[in-house]
Amino acid sequence: MEYVQERITTLHGFADEPPAAPTERTAVVVPMTGREHRTDAAEHVFSSLATLDVATVIVALRAPRERVESIAEWLSGFAIDIELFWCGGPRLAALLDEHGLDGESGKGRDVWLALGPASDHEFVVVHDADALSYSPADVRRLCAPLADGFSFVKGYYARIERNQLFGRLFRLFYEPLVATLCERHDAAVLGYFGAFRYALAGEIGLTGSLARELRLGRGWGLEIDGLATAFDEAGFADTAQVDLGIDVHDHRSVSGADGLAAMSREVGRALLRAVEGHGVRPAYDTLPARYERTAARFVRQYAADATHNGLEYDADDERAQVGDYAAAIEPPEIDDRLPAWTDAPLDPNEVRAAVRADLAAAKD
Repeated sequence: MEYVQERITTLHGFADEPPAAPTERTAVVVPMTGREHRTDAAEHVFSSLATLDVATVIVALRAPRERVESIAEWLSGFAIDIELFWCGGPRLAALLDEHGLDGESGKGRDVWLALGPASDHEFVVVHDADALSYSPADVRRLCAPLADGFSFVKGYYARIERNQLFGRLFRLFYEPLVATLCERHDAAVLGYFGAFRYALAGEIGLTGSLARELRLGRGWGLEIDGLATAFDEAGFADTAQVDLGIDVHDHRSVSGADGLAAMSREVGRALLRAVEGHGVRPAYDTLPARYERTAARFVRQYAADATHNGLEYDADDERAQVGDYAAAIEPPEIDDRLPAWTDAPLDPNEVRAAVRADLAAAKD
């Protein structure tokens, strides 16, 4: 048992029962793609949510039109009020284009769209739909600190499955890259980014007012973009992280369009953009090589941890992944984040109306 506190408040899972939480004042946002339709994980997530007294569940769906009706019918079978937010309809695209906000789709865009109406509620919890280990206690653990005065809560957990360590993008890319930057830069934002036990976790809780301030990129960098806003708006004092136990969910290959190497490029871009925005000027000509040296230390440490716990560990494969991730380290491109809802040129109710019209047309 450990009681270690970080620079942000760390809330451990000592008790079997989760704390009391104001779930009835909380909107739960669940980003989901068509591939998660009817999976065991998604069935488990929505069945578990049905046991909670939450204000609303908003499913931010990215799926082709021909699948929307069957997904809507499936979601209607759960004993909970779910608002389906289809993020791919033509009326929604036209509305966003009218206001200069249309562009590439992605998880960040989906979550941003759903946060508009969700932020009308006092508290918001966001989590994925692909966790086989999901528990309704997760919502209570993410929400309870908000009622105690925190503004931003990030979940953390162990990624252990099939007798192996997972969480590779965090372990092998994010964590060593932040450590490498800290070697030469003494910036508060780096201390904040390095304080989280699982900075890339998609499970967060935040106040509705903070949700309206989030500026998110369109793709896989959304967790970093969320941390950047939380640093500015909540800071160390009003941020907490909470133990969610052991997480088991879908895994990705390293290669491919949706693989970890492609994700690392977006995560790296978001991270470097965020630190540059707070005065850090990385030496990009040497940063990839320095990152690889730091990551080699992490591989050795993780190998020792795996051996100590009787886990399988392929150090050569992990070092090969580090090489793939190093290629993703480059100066960030132009800032293409979506605006905070407090600054957006349209109202969330306009978005909701367009989404509802698209859903009605998709069912015809």
